[in-house]
Amino acid sequence: MFTGLIECEGVITRADRVSGGMRLEVYSPEFGRDMAIGDSIAVDGACLTVAKFIRGAFLTDVSAETLERTTLGGLQQGAKVNLERALRLSDRLGGHLVSGHVDGVGKLELKQPTGKFTVYQFQAPPEVMRYIVEKGSIAVDGISLTVAKIGPQGFTCAVIPQTESATTLKDKAIGSGVNLEADMLAKYVERFVAGYTGGAEPVPAGRRGLGEMLREFAEGEK
Repeated sequence: MFTGLIECEGVITRADRVSGGMRLEVYSPEFGRDMAIGDSIAVDGACLTVAKFIRGAFLTDVSAETLERTTLGGLQQGAKVNLERALRLSDRLGGHLVSGHVDGVGKLELKQPTGKFTVYQFQAPPEVMRYIVEKGSIAVDGISLTVAKIGPQGFTCAVIPQTESATTLKDKAIGSGVNLEADMLAKYVERFVAGYTGGAEPVPAGRRGLGEMLREFAEGEK
């Protein structure tokens, strides 16, 4: 679990295609000092596992499914990525709850300085837009942002200077792909409501859905 508050940027020093996926080497000497092999880390918003440490860098393996669902497959040597360690239970939750499971890939459409902020406009696929609301949270390349406005096919965010300086947003070119993760609370609410109204996916035999249990409870109270 992560917060969407990026700790630092890393540099891809190797991006090797291997059977069934990719092995990344990410250089960030200060970042990995208190980490161990097997720890979870968010790389541009995708949850990966540290496999090895070498010369101020860490190595991590990316599965074929992750490559298909994220922008990580396009990473090349020299590219910069956003890095965040997993959340400790004792840490402050300064951003929002981010799982590191990317919901879809969007695209940066506009970047416009406005006063002390920079307005970013992103295109998002329908499977992500359904969960986005104004003033709600969204993770863009692992960065916790607040949605300012929404449109039919995308949304905008006003980004403060500190967030720009600490992340890869400032270097992102128009048209670049971004990893998007919607607020998980919205997904649970949708699942809850669908189950209660009978619109959920079929539940395997021998297991009852939450909606079914709620209906049974309501009937028992009559």
